[in-house]
Amino acid sequence: MRIRLDRTVCDGFGICAKYAPGYFSLDDWGYASLIGDGTVAESDRDAVMRALMDCPVHAIAEIGERISAAPQLPLADAEDPAEGLKTQENEAEWGFTR
Repeated sequence: MRIRLDRTVCDGFGICAKYAPGYFSLDDWGYASLIGDGTVAESDRDAVMRALMDCPVHAIAEIGERISAAPQLPLADAEDPAEGLKTQENEAEWGFTR
């Protein structure tokens, strides 16, 4: 796991340093800095995730490989793509109202 810290977003709450002091330090005004290159050891993953999830301004982000969505199968020639659209005529079927 790798993380990054956006210091321009940080408001200095210090929650990250509370949960993961080995990865975040606070300056004299309480703003966070990332310690190291952002690589998180597996044993520290829970603490860093807690810091990431509890950051009130979402200044911490996980960097990872993008997982591509499942490949889309091509539509069969006989299938009408507009057949499943939600419209006023079938709104009761889809469970929405105007």
